[in-house]
Amino acid sequence: MISSRISFKAAFLFLTLASSAFSANLETHFKKIEGKSDIHKMNNIDFIYMINLDQRPEKFKSCTDQLHPYGIYPYRFSAVNGWELTVEELMDVAVTFKPGMEGGFWGTSYLPGNNLEPIHALIQNYDQPYFSHCMSRGAVGIVLSHLSILQDAYDSGYSTIWVMEDDIQIIRNPNLIPSIIKDLDKKVGANNWDILFTDQDTKNSNGQYVPCTGIAKKPDFHPKSLDQYRQSKSVGGRFIRKGARYGAYSMIVRRSGMKKILDFIKAHKIFLPYDMEFYLPQGIRMYSLKDDVVSTQIKALSDNGAPRYRENE
Repeated sequence: MISSRISFKAAFLFLTLASSAFSANLETHFKKIEGKSDIHKMNNIDFIYMINLDQRPEKFKSCTDQLHPYGIYPYRFSAVNGWELTVEELMDVAVTFKPGMEGGFWGTSYLPGNNLEPIHALIQNYDQPYFSHCMSRGAVGIVLSHLSILQDAYDSGYSTIWVMEDDIQIIRNPNLIPSIIKDLDKKVGANNWDILFTDQDTKNSNGQYVPCTGIAKKPDFHPKSLDQYRQSKSVGGRFIRKGARYGAYSMIVRRSGMKKILDFIKAHKIFLPYDMEFYLPQGIRMYSLKDDVVSTQIKALSDNGAPRYRENE
């Protein structure tokens, strides 16, 4: 059982850190990207990234074995390993509860003196950092990995990128994607979309689609209307305009989408898993495909909830 008690010594340390530990910009925790080349692109896509833990080379190989026959060579982004983040780093990237924020619902904290064990409790202590309930350190690393990529792409001046995680499954020829992008540009306007998912929806362990129709609570975010997140509308026979969507394993992101996501999470800090954060920015315009091209592997091995790679060490 995880203890929610903190020693007096740790509590004192927490209070002394509180005034300074949460002041750094989120961007200081992004991972720099080096060694890029022109091979990691395709028509209508400036750069292709794939997120992969250093401890999981077999997962990257599984994905590239699918992509290379089509002449697609993603850049391997060495993922931010959330299981290796320090407690100070975790505190710094989380939402710090302040007067005026909404509390009273369950959250999870990582605090000094608790051996990096999660503390699950009601969100109520001012100046304490919180994530959503049961947010794992692995999930924090995934958020930082995606944000690092978006920052790199934005700073590089890219207009359109393809971001994948290392659990993709090819359903149809992925070389269709450039023409699909061109078709979406024609249907809604090249400047009128932010994200295109390469499948219809994420899937459960039985391969069934799992739609998302709302948002989870954040202490410091209260949208004026929830209508944006309930939207699901057919567009042009090939696309679905989505208001909310789970799954970040294969996303085409426009420059406008990079900015909206970066601005939002930098302003609010990290609270939710990435695929519950990226659709929150006001006015973000997301589309899914009705017919899957690249989707997610069913029952894919994951280290988000626990560092399972350590079982092989």
